[in-house]
Amino acid sequence: MKRDERPKIICVGFQKTGTTSMNAAFSQLGLRVCSVYGRHMKLPRLRANYVRRGLDLLRSYDAVEDMPWPLIFREIDQAYPGARFILTWRETDRWLKSICDHFGDNPDPIQQLTYGEDHPAPVGHEAHYCEVYEAHNAAVRDWFRDRPGDLLEMNLAHGDGWEKLCAFIDMPIPDGPFPRANTVADRSTLGYWAKRKVGRVIERFKY
Repeated sequence: MKRDERPKIICVGFQKTGTTSMNAAFSQLGLRVCSVYGRHMKLPRLRANYVRRGLDLLRSYDAVEDMPWPLIFREIDQAYPGARFILTWRETDRWLKSICDHFGDNPDPIQQLTYGEDHPAPVGHEAHYCEVYEAHNAAVRDWFRDRPGDLLEMNLAHGDGWEKLCAFIDMPIPDGPFPRANTVADRSTLGYWAKRKVGRVIERFKY
C-alpha cells in the first residue's frame, strides 16, 4: 500500500500509557510520527487552536501519539475517514502513579486543557485526574462501540505488542522485541534528559 493510501493511525490513549513506546514502534515500522504539540502555547491560545492545529498537522504524518491528540479523536474520525484508532491504557492506579511521578505539581497548559484550568498538575488533584482518565477511556470505547474493527486496545504491561499492532494496521511484524521506551530506567540516564531537552527546543520552533 502506498504511503498516501495508508489510513492514519491515531493513538488515543492519554500520556503515560505507553505512548512513547508506540512512537518508537511506529518509527521502526517506517511511519512518520508526530508526538505532543502545543506544549509551549499559553492556555487561551492552546484552547482556541489545538483542534485546527492537530487536524492540519495530521496531513503530514502517518501516525500520532501523546497529548493533546486523544482530545480530538472525534474530530479526526470525522475529518479522516478510515483512520485507525489505538487506545493505549493501563490500570488507573498505575497510570496515576506514573503521571504523578513524571509531572509532579508542576503546572502545564496541556494538563489544564485536558483536566481543567483549575487542575494544572496531577499532584494535589489525583482524584480528578483519575476521573478524567477513566471518563476518556469510556468515551473512546463508547464512540467505537458499533465499529469494533476501527479501534484496537493495547496494554503494553500485559504483553501487547507487535502481533496485535501489526495485525490491526496491516503491516508485517518486524524482527526484534516490541520497544519499551520512557521507562523509569530510561529516565535515570543523562542521555534521556539531554534528548528530551533537545526535543522540546525543536518542538518550540516546529509547532
